[in-house]
Amino acid sequence: MKNLFTSESVSEGHPDKVADQISDSILDAMIAQDPESRVAVETMVTTGLAVISGEVSTDAYVDVQEIAREVIRNIGYTKNSYQFDADSCGILTTINQQSPDIAQGVDKDGAGDQGMMFGYAIDETDTYMPMSLQYSHNLLRCLARLRKENTLEYLAPDSKSQVTVEYGNNGRPNRIDTIIISTQHDAEASQDEIKEDLKKHLLPEVIEDSLLDDETIFHVNPTGKFVIGGPHGDTGLTGRKLIVDTYGGYGAHGGGAFSGKDPSKVDRSAAYAARYVAKNILAAGLADECLVQLAYAIGIPQPVSININTYNTGVVSDTALARAVDNTIDLNPSAIISRFGLKNPIYRNTATYGHFGRPDFPWEKLDYADEIADAI
Repeated sequence: MKNLFTSESVSEGHPDKVADQISDSILDAMIAQDPESRVAVETMVTTGLAVISGEVSTDAYVDVQEIAREVIRNIGYTKNSYQFDADSCGILTTINQQSPDIAQGVDKDGAGDQGMMFGYAIDETDTYMPMSLQYSHNLLRCLARLRKENTLEYLAPDSKSQVTVEYGNNGRPNRIDTIIISTQHDAEASQDEIKEDLKKHLLPEVIEDSLLDDETIFHVNPTGKFVIGGPHGDTGLTGRKLIVDTYGGYGAHGGGAFSGKDPSKVDRSAAYAARYVAKNILAAGLADECLVQLAYAIGIPQPVSININTYNTGVVSDTALARAVDNTIDLNPSAIISRFGLKNPIYRNTATYGHFGRPDFPWEKLDYADEIADAI
């Protein structure tokens, strides 16, 4: 019996990701004008319609409709045939004032909500991300480039990927067992044409030959056709791709979504901090795999608990690691915001292809590794 693990990703044109990008773009616009903005914006997209709602507290004025249309246009929904396009879709907005009951706790640097957040790292890729998820993201990022450069003119914005990695008895990745690509396309394109083009233009750009062999399974549009897609094919909602956003099914997830939330919401900022801690523990040579849990109470600045699990790969006990983290890094939400510069308009880029494993994000830095190593 093979030891297999599978992760998936979805493209920027997937309806849930359209919603995430609209929500995060509104957040960016508000933070750009007023860094103290408190934002919780949700988006729903469906055939010919985007509905944007939420609660904010801000001195900024932003044109929500124009922001939404710019996002939709940039993704590539510009044809009437998609039945959801930037210029003709309806946009409804209902955004209210943030509750003063929440504000009174957050204004004192407390957490914006209760909950538990997880961060994870594993040493099987140079980004400290699970291999199955890393390749799933990379495939769709490359596919989007091929679409936007018109290398494959029949491609449409909506797509999904899935990668299955086979592991050896030593727990290390051996090979890629299965790759699945489902991509929206113009009606004229044949499935044989799409599959051959993806073998030629996509796979060699993303996956090393050493991970593929004659037994690797490659499925393209397994139903036989994918013409109807995007918000016309499926309703999209903000925050519905949590596993794609995080670790592809590895580790654990506290349940909170990221997109559309300002960094006072620990669902977002503390999840970034937990990833930062986990990744730096690996970079310091203290473990080969690490899961960090942080838990908060609304209005309380410091986490109510810190838990670390190194899956028996740590050079010291998990308790010692948790103690060292507690003694060396301030996990107050305001300190997290300051460390990572989270009051800057950086969020739209996080809304596609994962919030982790990308070196341009500040919580991916390895500048805490020496400090945690010295503490141990």
